[in-house]
Amino acid sequence: MGESVFFSVVIPTYNRQPILEKCLKALEVQKLSDAFTDYEVVLVDDGSTDGTLSWLEANQSEFPHVRVFQQNHAGPAAARNLGVEKAKGDIIIFIDSDLVVLENFLQAHEAALIEGREKLGSDRFFTYGAVINTCNFDNPTAEPYKITDFSAAFFATGNVAIPKHWLEKSGLFDTRFQLYGWEDLELGVRLKELGLKLIKCPEAVGYHWHPPFNLEQIKSLIDKEIQRGRMGVLFYQKHPTWEVRMMIQMTWLHRLLWGILSLNGTLNEHTMAPFLRWLINLGKPQLALEIARVFLNWYNVKGVYAAYGELQHKNVGS
Repeated sequence: MGESVFFSVVIPTYNRQPILEKCLKALEVQKLSDAFTDYEVVLVDDGSTDGTLSWLEANQSEFPHVRVFQQNHAGPAAARNLGVEKAKGDIIIFIDSDLVVLENFLQAHEAALIEGREKLGSDRFFTYGAVINTCNFDNPTAEPYKITDFSAAFFATGNVAIPKHWLEKSGLFDTRFQLYGWEDLELGVRLKELGLKLIKCPEAVGYHWHPPFNLEQIKSLIDKEIQRGRMGVLFYQKHPTWEVRMMIQMTWLHRLLWGILSLNGTLNEHTMAPFLRWLINLGKPQLALEIARVFLNWYNVKGVYAAYGELQHKNVGS
């Protein structure tokens, strides 16, 4: 990395203007070390229809580090690829547009990158920051760390810093992942094959905001789980290993587990609605969401096997 670090923070966004404003403002107040030359924020609008671009144009003086690019709606994989292509920095940081970071965010990634380079003697690694989930829009960074915030993912784009040349060597994100899920973890498999290591950087904290859970979200959450199942099968097509089967929940163990926990689908969005509504009314939307994952995971497992069955049928037919 030399004596200075230049970061390009790549952010895809789609219809997230209110939380995007908090995301960008947090990136404009970064405390930088003497080693920094500068940094940029490469924002790729993925065909937003909520006025994101007009808002950015009207407020561009507030965001001197931001460079804006746009594309027709093609999903986060294509948006991140465009961001990497346009990035000027040698180090790419991926975050999502609903992530609000602390003022030492870039400095923490910088320190971890320098330490990792000294320890490993090369740049064949990336740093992975902490992500804390919150539904507190007014003050997202007030949320404490919870056990449910733990992630065992090798490479996820919520908060990661990586040399640009390794992304280019890996082939970037596979744009066939146009539905929800897995495009970043699939890239992670290819990065691991290149010998890259993960260095955790818990000091680089990002707060991932999402609206408080309510029953009106269930339909879209179920749709996401079905999409995730379909994309999981694409993931397995590319990397037909037991590790990937475990990740996408395409094993008899997952089928048995979520089948038992959901009573073979008897516990679903309809039968559990009164209980979930009761928890929400008690002011416990996060607990309600965690309980809803019983049937959401069952939909995911069913989606995986449905998509895999379609693939096998197609292969037999051809």
